[in-house]
Amino acid sequence: MRGEDARVLVNGVEGHLLIAATRRDGRAAAARFTAPFDWLTRAQREEIERRFEAEYLALARSSWEHTAERARAMRGEYEETYRGLRRRLLAGWLLACAATVAVTVLVAPLL
Repeated sequence: MRGEDARVLVNGVEGHLLIAATRRDGRAAAARFTAPFDWLTRAQREEIERRFEAEYLALARSSWEHTAERARAMRGEYEETYRGLRRRLLAGWLLACAATVAVTVLVAPLL
């Protein structure tokens, strides 16, 4: 299995596990939410829990998408900063080399 294939497989498994855990958390939260409403029928309780779980999952997905978008934006910002730093470092290195050559050219005839 190639490295890229393995990474895709691992990402898929992680995504599946994350969604499964979020569904489990949503079901648990829904059960806690409906617990005080002892006057609900079983069907009503199940419907509310189903809707609560669906909303919980949608909210989690939205949060993940927002986090991923922010991570992409920050990556772009950091990459731009890194490119600027590399340009300044290269310019400084070239300036130092030019200064060394200039000093050598000017001082060598004097020796």
